[in-house]
Amino acid sequence: MTSIGIGADEFLTGLRAGRSGAGPITSFDASGFDHSRACEITEFDAARFVTRLPLREYGRASHFAAAAARMAVADAALPVEDLRAVRSLVSVGTTDGESRDLDGLTRQEVELGPRRMDPVVARRVPAGRLSVAAARELGLVDVEAVTLPTACAAGNYAIGYGYDAVRTGEFEFALCGGADAVCLKTFAGFYRLGTIAPERCQPFDRDRKGILTGEGAGMMLLESLDSALARGARIHAEVLGYGLNCDADHPVAPNEDSFARCVRLAHDNAGVTADDVDLISAHGTGTKANDVSEARAIRQVFGGTPPRMVSIKSMIGHTMGAASALAAIACTLALREGFIPPTINHVETDPECDIDCVPNRAIDADLRVVQNNALAFGGNNAVLILGRYEPDAAAARRTQRGAA
Repeated sequence: MTSIGIGADEFLTGLRAGRSGAGPITSFDASGFDHSRACEITEFDAARFVTRLPLREYGRASHFAAAAARMAVADAALPVEDLRAVRSLVSVGTTDGESRDLDGLTRQEVELGPRRMDPVVARRVPAGRLSVAAARELGLVDVEAVTLPTACAAGNYAIGYGYDAVRTGEFEFALCGGADAVCLKTFAGFYRLGTIAPERCQPFDRDRKGILTGEGAGMMLLESLDSALARGARIHAEVLGYGLNCDADHPVAPNEDSFARCVRLAHDNAGVTADDVDLISAHGTGTKANDVSEARAIRQVFGGTPPRMVSIKSMIGHTMGAASALAAIACTLALREGFIPPTINHVETDPECDIDCVPNRAIDADLRVVQNNALAFGGNNAVLILGRYEPDAAAARRTQRGAA
């Protein structure tokens, strides 16, 4: 669920075309701000995508999560009845939960008093309802539903959680990803920090001015290789491993040394080296501090000539807890289709970043291993490593891990 396309096929088309999802904010009254653009999903009708969930009981971010989960199961050609028959996991990362509903409740409290707040909307607020919405939409009963609130790295956290759960045999299937909706609270917070761009997001550009907030959801269905082969599933890619750390160094500023350690942790966990990585999907927010810190951390690990490093936030904005989940799906599509999506809105690369960000146009590429970066407030770092599915290599990895 993105501002440049709903569903994997439309998302792929948007990535290839370098489409921008930016436009004037419609989610709330932004007339008091000097600039007010975001990457919203303007044509989302939850009833088109969600069939079982009682929509009134859940907020917009939960609708996104439920819709994306249903699409992931359909894409996997997994009968819902088979999913319901086994123990499964739903893990959803988020930054804001249902903060859009909190905006509305706050307005009601200020204008009408606390007794006049809508009780149905108040019950929608807990962030845990995002994963519950996905499970309820699919009618899952023997399920663990987890919502991970590790801010802008939460999507990678959720996928890593699902990877471990399936790899250890605790669950047969895991639906993993992230979801968030545009809200006034987050827009105003970033605006006060001076990190909202007036017109467009320009990661790694000399003239970059900040982020555009965005919204959406990305969900992936994970299963063991044995399970996928046994049911004849189309395997889009493999999760090779991931790394997590939290430096707790600064509330908002990234720590490049800590992030470099996280990258090395991910490589070790995935059994790859820096030389194996063909593409980096950057966190790439378009802020002055993030882009330089991330680029420096990457050079610590990869040396003076790192692989190409792109940011899809230039197209879909910063979707908060959904960001790294949607980037993981972009990485998967890039591996499967043999291309690199562009970093759009690019004019001139900042010399302090000094990377090839594939400016403005997608290019064809033979990709085998892709790295997906995520950095979050509070020093939460998460790096996911994905690989192109190749039967012989996958069998060798399975044998090696079994021996270990």
